[in-house]
Amino acid sequence: MSAESFAHATQMLRESDRDRYLSTLALPAGSRDGVAAILAFNADIAGIRERVSGPAPGEIRLQWWNDALRGDGHGAVRQNPLADAVLTTLDRYALPPGTLQRLIGARRFDLYDDPMPDLETFEGYAGETASTLLQLSAMILNEGLPVEPGDAAGHLGVAQAMVGHLRAFGYVASQGRIMLPWSIFQANGVSEGEIFAGTDSEGLHEALGQIAELAEEHLRKARAAIAVLPSTLKPAFAILPVVEAQLRLWQRRGGSLFAVPADDADWRKIGRIGWWALRNR
Repeated sequence: MSAESFAHATQMLRESDRDRYLSTLALPAGSRDGVAAILAFNADIAGIRERVSGPAPGEIRLQWWNDALRGDGHGAVRQNPLADAVLTTLDRYALPPGTLQRLIGARRFDLYDDPMPDLETFEGYAGETASTLLQLSAMILNEGLPVEPGDAAGHLGVAQAMVGHLRAFGYVASQGRIMLPWSIFQANGVSEGEIFAGTDSEGLHEALGQIAELAEEHLRKARAAIAVLPSTLKPAFAILPVVEAQLRLWQRRGGSLFAVPADDADWRKIGRIGWWALRNR
């Protein structure tokens, strides 16, 4: 079933997390299926809130994945093509399932409406989600062996999460949620009511601008860490130029902070990824 399962996972990733899918095009063909399976797993977990009626059924779905990763109900679980692709990838590369279980634990936060309290908590959340995916992708490129101390994955993952939530700020606020560090908004005199009402203010501009500056700093550190990696591992970080471009577009945006910012077309993203990959061979 695995060939069909990997095809299913890749198609799921293409439809639900376009940027990460495009970044896999820079990977060696032999590693692409495994990375796509791990990324599609994340897309499935990240989308649970949108598919359920409340936290309780979301918790049930997360528990199903936890059980699957522990090997409970192995035969039945393998009937799910995404689970089959993920478990096959973990087996093939001897990847630690605990990393994905920690990702599930971090994603539990998504099911509830509590604000992200502070920068440290946000960086921890990003580390267990976006950074973990980058680290596992690099390990797959290295046949399952640990590959680097985590600086590249750590900084790029945090930057990716920050930029993603800057771009999604208005949509997330419309759900009554705050996924960027609440302490930064508080320090700039921004209230929850202003955010949930979609009210632009000088304090909100300042708070989001500070978060964008933090993202820039993480991108700078990610570039430095990626530069010293073996060339065989660099394709795992091919999302970098897409994130950089999205941050620039957000910084040049016009209009409301709650509006969806511009984004590059797929062909331009593919060009950025391809050019970056060529320069980092």
